Amino acid sequence: MTTTHPEHAGGDQPVDLDDPDLSRFDIVRAGAREDDIEIVHYEPQVVPGSKAERRLSRTVALFFLLTGVSATAFLAIYIWWPWEYELGYGGDKWYTPLLGVTLGIALLGIGFGILTWGKKLLPKEVSVQDRHESVNERDRIITGQTMLYMADELGVKRRPLLGVSLLAGLAPVGAVAAAPLVGGLISQPHKNNQMFTTGFAPTDDGQKKVRLVREDGRPIRPADISAGGQITVFPGIEHGVSNKYADSPALLIHLRDADAQEAREANVRIGHDDYMWGNFAAYSKICTHAGCPASLYEQQTNRLLCPCHQSQFLITDNAKPIFGPASRRLPQLPIVVDDEGYFVATSDYTETVGPDFWERP
Repeated sequence: MTTTHPEHAGGDQPVDLDDPDLSRFDIVRAGAREDDIEIVHYEPQVVPGSKAERRLSRTVALFFLLTGVSATAFLAIYIWWPWEYELGYGGDKWYTPLLGVTLGIALLGIGFGILTWGKKLLPKEVSVQDRHESVNERDRIITGQTMLYMADELGVKRRPLLGVSLLAGLAPVGAVAAAPLVGGLISQPHKNNQMFTTGFAPTDDGQKKVRLVREDGRPIRPADISAGGQITVFPGIEHGVSNKYADSPALLIHLRDADAQEAREANVRIGHDDYMWGNFAAYSKICTHAGCPASLYEQQTNRLLCPCHQSQFLITDNAKPIFGPASRRLPQLPIVVDDEGYFVATSDYTETVGPDFWERP
């Protein structure tokens, strides 16, 4: 098929797509007209090869390279920066802020780079289109040429700096996205077993059991809590009531006789036969949903309420969640009374304290 060029064609006469004299833009414009799309304005913003183009290319490249450097810094901090919590002011306090700053700069670099590229380097175009549903071979050819033309207008071939900087910037960002998924393979997240150990872990190689104490450090006897009452307890060790052992607090509850019998039967069903002492039971005070303090005890119904998101736990059924977003029961602390008549923990919690996580056994 042989016809005239679009600028010489009259009416809706189609052009010959195989004509070697047609430029890619001629095919794009002719194809747009066939699809009732009129390019009413098309204006390059910079002259190819000009100083302005080179200056803008360097600016965009700078943004992408900034992205690459920031993303690489994120990876280095994620892998090598000390992250384990320590009391006082140490390097661990900078871990999360530095991750946030480097990731934020990386994302800003991508955003500003793309915006500058699109707003300053790409031509301005205004088109008016009426959509059609039918697709034929000519439409596919025209669409393909349009895509190639758009790639040409991006200018990556004649501006290699942009392509190199884009690759250098986005490759580390891809690694950042993958880092949390493989982080556990790079650095052991359970170093020193810190995710599974609280202040109630027995001391002196397991020979000395830890007492349950009040906030002021005084140990607790059974007679200190009336039937239906409860008290928050902490591990009776150095700094046991400080933030160093913020995962340790438990709620020690004195159940009434009938309720205590029901709780013991529930314990037997899951193999916690010796976790209670008499009518007393102790459960972690850290909500398994978001880590808030589950401390509102309703003695008439034996429900423990977390005020943050309204999760409720039934104490007489192994602190099983019965309402709200929490999906895992509160860990129980096994307790007895020592020779001096004070409550002690026979072991640490045997389940993970606080919000669940994917590596919980």
